[in-house]
Amino acid sequence: MKSTFARTLLLLASLLIASQVFSYLAVFNYALLPSLQQFNRILAYEVRLMLAEDVTLESGKNVHLGQPLRRQLLEQLGVSIHDENDPDMKEYYQASPVEFLSEEMTQELGAPTEVRLILGADSYVLWMKSEAMPEFYMRIPLSELQEDDFAPLFRNSLFIALLVILGGWTFIKIQNRPLMALQTAARKVGKGEIPDPLPEKGASEIQAVTRAFNQMSKGIQKLEQDRALLMAGVSHDIRTPLTRIRLATEMMSPEDSYLAESMIKDTEECNEIIGQFMDYLKPVAKQDFTQVDVNTIVNEVILAEGGYEREIQTKLAMIPKAINGNAVAIKRVITNLVVNAIRYGGDWIQVSTSVSADHKTVWIIIEDNGPGVDNAQLETVFEPFTRGDTARGSEGTGLGLAIVKRIVTQHQGEVSLSNRSEGGLKVQVEFPLG
Repeated sequence: MKSTFARTLLLLASLLIASQVFSYLAVFNYALLPSLQQFNRILAYEVRLMLAEDVTLESGKNVHLGQPLRRQLLEQLGVSIHDENDPDMKEYYQASPVEFLSEEMTQELGAPTEVRLILGADSYVLWMKSEAMPEFYMRIPLSELQEDDFAPLFRNSLFIALLVILGGWTFIKIQNRPLMALQTAARKVGKGEIPDPLPEKGASEIQAVTRAFNQMSKGIQKLEQDRALLMAGVSHDIRTPLTRIRLATEMMSPEDSYLAESMIKDTEECNEIIGQFMDYLKPVAKQDFTQVDVNTIVNEVILAEGGYEREIQTKLAMIPKAINGNAVAIKRVITNLVVNAIRYGGDWIQVSTSVSADHKTVWIIIEDNGPGVDNAQLETVFEPFTRGDTARGSEGTGLGLAIVKRIVTQHQGEVSLSNRSEGGLKVQVEFPLG
C-alpha cells in the first residue's frame, strides 16, 4: 500500500464502507426501530388481552374470556403457546435475545419478560417468556417480516458500492497515468538513458512536476554531451604532446638511454591513465547492444591474458541464451577482473560461468588464491579512485573496479566481492539473459 493509487483507492473504499454503515444505522434508528417499538406496544396490548380474565368492549359491555375463547383468539393471530416439554422449544433456545424489545415488553406487561428473535422457515419469529405466565412460552410469527424483504436493499447497496469503487478506480487510474509515465521516464534516467520529453498532462501539480522533469532531463542530456566533448578534447590535447614526447625520447642518444626508458614508461602510464578515465566516463549506448555469447568472450580474454607463466583454469557451463549488451564493454569487465586477479592473486586463478535454474541469469565468477581484501573494504573498492589495501597492491588509478561496476550496472547486472574460505578473492558478476 505504498503507491498513491493503492492508498487513494483504499481511502475511497473505506469512506464508502463507512457511508454504508452509517446509512444502515440511520435506517435502523429512524425507520426500523420506531416501527419495532410500535409493534412491540401493540404486541404487549394483545398479550395483556390474552392474560386478562375480563375485557370491556367498545360498547361498554364487560365480557369474561374463558380459556377456549382465548385460545381461539391466539390461533387467529398466529400465536401459539408452548411449555418446556414442547419439541418446538429448540427454536426458542436458538433464538437471539433482543434487549430493547425485552425492556419495553417488561414495562408494558409489568412483569420481567424476555423477547428473542430468530429467522424461521417462512419468516422471522418472536419468542416471549414472561413472569406473567411463568409456565408457558409464547411464539409469534412475523409473517410480514421476511428475509427476502432485505435482499433488494442489500443488492442495491452492493451495486452502488461496486459502481462507486469502479468509478473511483477509473478516475484514479486516469489521474495517475502521467505519474506512471513520469516513473518510467525516471527509471530510464536512473539507467543512464535519456527519455523523450513527457507530455504535460493531468492536474496542475503533475504538470509542474512533469515540466521540471523535462527540464532536468534536458539538462542531463546537455551535461552528457558537454562531458563527452570535454573528454574527447582533453584526450586529444594531452595525448598529442605525449606522443611528441615519446617520439623525441626514442630519438635520444644511446648515452641517455637510461633516461629514455624512464620517460617512455611515464608516457605509457599517462596514456593508460587517460584511457581509464575515458573508459569510466564513456557511457554505454543502448542502441549498440547486440546478442553476446558469454563463454566466447571469456575464452577470448583467457586466451589473451593467460599463458605459460600463469595458467587460468576454466569451468564454463552451457548457457542457453545470449546477453543483450555491448560486447566490447562486457569484454572490458572480464579483462579488468582477470588482470586484477593475475596482478594481485596467487598462483591459482579460475574463471567459471553458471546459469540460474530459470535460465534468466548468468554468473561469471573469477577466483584466485591471493591475500584477498579486508572485509571492511569489500564495498568501497568499487568507488572511483579507491585502491585495495596493501595486500592487494596499490598500482593504477583506482578506476579498474569502478569501471567494472559502472559497465555492469549499465547492463542491468550486479557485481559483488567476497573472500574465499580457502584464501583469496572471489568476484561474481551477474547479467540478465535474453
